Amino acid sequence: MAEQVDTQTESGRVVLGRTLRFLREKEGKSLGRLADESGYDKSYLCRLESGERLSKVTVMEDLDGYYRSGDLLVSLWKLARIDAFKDKYKEFMRLEATARIMHKYTPNVPGLMQTEDFAREVLSGPRTTVQEREAVEEQVAARLGRQLLLNKSPAPSVRFVIDELAFRRPAAGLETWDGQLTHIEAIAQWPNVVVQVLPFSAGIHDLMGRGSLTLLWQKDGSAAAYTEGDSGGLLMDDLGDVLRHRLSYDRLRDLALSPSDSLTFIRDVLEEHRS
Repeated sequence: MAEQVDTQTESGRVVLGRTLRFLREKEGKSLGRLADESGYDKSYLCRLESGERLSKVTVMEDLDGYYRSGDLLVSLWKLARIDAFKDKYKEFMRLEATARIMHKYTPNVPGLMQTEDFAREVLSGPRTTVQEREAVEEQVAARLGRQLLLNKSPAPSVRFVIDELAFRRPAAGLETWDGQLTHIEAIAQWPNVVVQVLPFSAGIHDLMGRGSLTLLWQKDGSAAAYTEGDSGGLLMDDLGDVLRHRLSYDRLRDLALSPSDSLTFIRDVLEEHRS
């Protein structure tokens, strides 16, 4: 009888790593041979199999192709990436992954819109040690993994209201910031995405100084609100709480530039940056 494993007590990375090792051994290949044939470093592959590292999703796509395993590794990676986030975010992420409608407000560049280089610079800060750099890379991979939900089928309907502050205070080097602005401009034109800029001229608003807000609606009509600030995040599914935050969001949306004017604003900022 095959050994039964209780995956509820294991991290997603451990399960993914064991699956990687099983597939390699099933093929009768050593780590060295896998490294030669896949192009990935042997020590890196070893740490993936031991569950010590979380790769980018593209690595799992490559290995799924190598092992002819369909999308098995990618599916396990999507579960494993949740381990990179703190517990308080996990339930929110599960709801976010299945939401059909999302309304988001943020005073900064939204994580779902960040480029890899921008996310790395934002998450790095003053970290210098090897261990800390590895932690940053894991966070970057997990953040990029969240962005897959914007392109899933059926694609969710997503509206971003982004404070002008996010565009006036670049948190990255010149080249990285150029790439980030270009990326936002492109996403703003996706058919399932609406982007609105909240200008400074809007003045005081309901969410000023209170961090970000996300509203999520599921296929069955249920809804949740998630707020996040310096003191942490709070997930609410009480109908009254969700309604109260929806009204705040609606007021904010009415103060923001229209989608077309917002796109013009973003392009103007990009042009100013380049000049």
